[in-house]
Amino acid sequence: MPRRKSDKHLEEKSQKKDHKQLGIELDLFTFSELVGGGLPLWTPRGTLLRDLLDDYVWELRKKYGYERVDIPHLARKELYEKSGHWEKFQDDLFRITTREKRLFVVKPMNCPHHIQIFMRKKWSFRELPQRYASTTKIYRDEQSGELSGLVRVRSITQDDAHVFCNMADIETEIKYIWEIVHDFYGTFGLPLKLRLSLRDPKQPKQYLGDKKVWDDAEKILMKVAKDKKAKFVTAKGEAAFYGPKLDFMTTDSLGREWQVATIQLDLNMPRRFNLTFTNDQGGQSDVYIIHAAIMGSIERFMATLIEHYAGAFPVWLSPVQAQVIAVSRKHQSYAGKITDALAKENIRVELTDSNETLGKRIREGETQKIPYLLIVGDKEIKSNSIAVRKRGKGDIGTVKLTKFIDDIKKEITQKAQN
Repeated sequence: MPRRKSDKHLEEKSQKKDHKQLGIELDLFTFSELVGGGLPLWTPRGTLLRDLLDDYVWELRKKYGYERVDIPHLARKELYEKSGHWEKFQDDLFRITTREKRLFVVKPMNCPHHIQIFMRKKWSFRELPQRYASTTKIYRDEQSGELSGLVRVRSITQDDAHVFCNMADIETEIKYIWEIVHDFYGTFGLPLKLRLSLRDPKQPKQYLGDKKVWDDAEKILMKVAKDKKAKFVTAKGEAAFYGPKLDFMTTDSLGREWQVATIQLDLNMPRRFNLTFTNDQGGQSDVYIIHAAIMGSIERFMATLIEHYAGAFPVWLSPVQAQVIAVSRKHQSYAGKITDALAKENIRVELTDSNETLGKRIREGETQKIPYLLIVGDKEIKSNSIAVRKRGKGDIGTVKLTKFIDDIKKEITQKAQN
């Protein structure tokens, strides 16, 4: 049966936006057989892009009182026995046996470590909520045949956070995270759909805790969704093993759906670790945990973002925001002064080598999807200006350098999409 024209068009479009291909062409990441499959290595440009995204998440979280913490990449097996991860996922965990014959696990989750930070002292009701955030890697022993670019990897970077609070604060804290999620994804113009991920009542052995605890947690998340007047679908069997989730789904420019952010309500793991606080009556009350990741897996989000923009990132996110191109060697000194002036304004700028032809350098800048190419020759030197080529629009005219700097800084600050 011949393929339909629309199918062929979609396939061609998909190939042009394939993050695996674009990531290499734009010099964002690479893989090494010696390092191993599913373990991406990030170049300077790719690392810069990741850091910009993570800094933005932190900028949004900081408004709501989150504090950064730092944790190691492994722990004793006993930590994961206590948390329940060992019972549910021991076949998916990387293991290390020490010289003293003690078994350690390379962390598959960050929550048990964050719990140990919380447990360092006794807390009163006045000190809650405690909000911990750390961007760090977790590791899963995925099968080689399941690995796919950045979408399915063995080293997963999470912008992870955990809120330790009392029952009365749960809804408010979840709504705070809800605002962070929508602010973040709204910046990229990525539409969000909500999925309420519940336990499968026919598979009770897959989950921690009893039915009442799960019923209470699911009711709370459903109430938040309804209070926010959000349309949502329910998905039985998609809950975490310790609690239900609000999963945010987005559709990329190729029409594919991905899970991105998640908010998980955990009423079970706090009981396994006996987490309590001193209430206003002087007694002990239960602590509850909200797990929240905004990008989720940064690797998977990067794959989504690369394909969403086809590598043509908005100016604020572009590893190189402007490239200066001298018409010939005699103009290179002036081009260098332009480059220095932009760099002093914290604009990420590169100066091309004048040994190549002008046409080739312009084509390479366009291939690298750099937002602005700044051409300088005799005319620009005489008028103390620059000729600007904007990505997707071509030559947009000659402007004074100060005007260009003001305009691009405004575009960066506003996090404009184009």
